[in-house]
Amino acid sequence: MSKIDFSYIGNELEVFADANNWRSYWGSKVRPYLGERVLEVGAGLGSVTKSLCHGGVKRWVAVEPDPALAARLTAVASRYSAVEPKTGTVGDLDAKDCFDSALYIDVLEHLEDDAAELDRVSKHVVSRGHIIALGPAHPFLYTPFDAAIGHHRRYNEKSLKQLKPEGFSLVSIAYLDSIGMMASLGNKFILKSAQPTKNQIAMWDQWMVPVSRYTDPLLGFNCGKSILAIWKKS
Repeated sequence: MSKIDFSYIGNELEVFADANNWRSYWGSKVRPYLGERVLEVGAGLGSVTKSLCHGGVKRWVAVEPDPALAARLTAVASRYSAVEPKTGTVGDLDAKDCFDSALYIDVLEHLEDDAAELDRVSKHVVSRGHIIALGPAHPFLYTPFDAAIGHHRRYNEKSLKQLKPEGFSLVSIAYLDSIGMMASLGNKFILKSAQPTKNQIAMWDQWMVPVSRYTDPLLGFNCGKSILAIWKKS
């Protein structure tokens, strides 16, 4: 996948752009592992950049292969002195570029060879640094909407653990958004909607996500429509 021929399909980024409660929730789980130098892969519209690029970050490289999205990302980056937008992929980085963390937020499921991608990025993560991946959970929840926006797969604990790059150890793995999972089950088996609307996303973000912040710990983070994995380099 090169920066010349890649074009993001679907409107997932636009639909979820205002899901601020959701970004705040999973962001609270990953923020302690970011460090001062962050690589964000598949930065899209810059929603994650805006949410997580705080004062403690000295360098934030936001990589996006879609030229149209990268142009919009550049406009976001202009507001943050630490952010460097780059049109391309991990393969376009300088071999000497090193980071305290590499972020894959709803990105790995779009890649045909996710394991090879994590192997590539592992070379750019410093010792004791982290790779952080958030993606859609449970293969049985795969729907036409997943296919329409270019998802090759959904993950479970076993399949995500298998992506561990050489030289890394698993810090944590957790399912998030147990209430949202019930909504996803209802959509798959009852509503059978091809894709969520902005209003549905707003309702989920405003009412369901805050409840999930309480129910997820009660369930031991064993139930949720998304799954988060964090690996640490030896």
